[in-house]
Amino acid sequence: MAELQEGDAAPDFELETDTEGTIRLSDLRGRKVVLYFYPKDNTPGCTQEGKDFSTLLDEFEKADTVVVGISPDTVRKHKNFREKQGLRVILAADPEKKAIQAHGVWKEKSMYGRKYWGVERSTFLIDREGKIARIWRKVKVKGHAEEVLQAARELP
Repeated sequence: MAELQEGDAAPDFELETDTEGTIRLSDLRGRKVVLYFYPKDNTPGCTQEGKDFSTLLDEFEKADTVVVGISPDTVRKHKNFREKQGLRVILAADPEKKAIQAHGVWKEKSMYGRKYWGVERSTFLIDREGKIARIWRKVKVKGHAEEVLQAARELP
């Protein structure tokens, strides 16, 4: 499967969220959407990223942009993560990795010489028509939410 590119249609998905429901990408058509894929709840980088997006959530809303964090963790873990860290963004559970694989962010990784599979921290900004406007791969957390907000503001 070819890697998704800017300009491609964003793959639709339906996932359970930590706020007692499901989210379907196609239901958000007409609004801009930030999908940020992260490896694991309650880890330092993922916690900081969730906090950064949560802090800027009002600004994203002013830019008519929905922010959704997606990881392979369960709804229950997401609820705990939200409460423990005071997060405000929607967290979608993808334990079967359907959206994660459709977006091409399930990658072989390496740590201390050991290879394993996991989520490559990546963000997709999707326009009002459901097309991918921007992609950030191998995200470094510091300053990332601000950069994504700026891109969302510039998107019509």
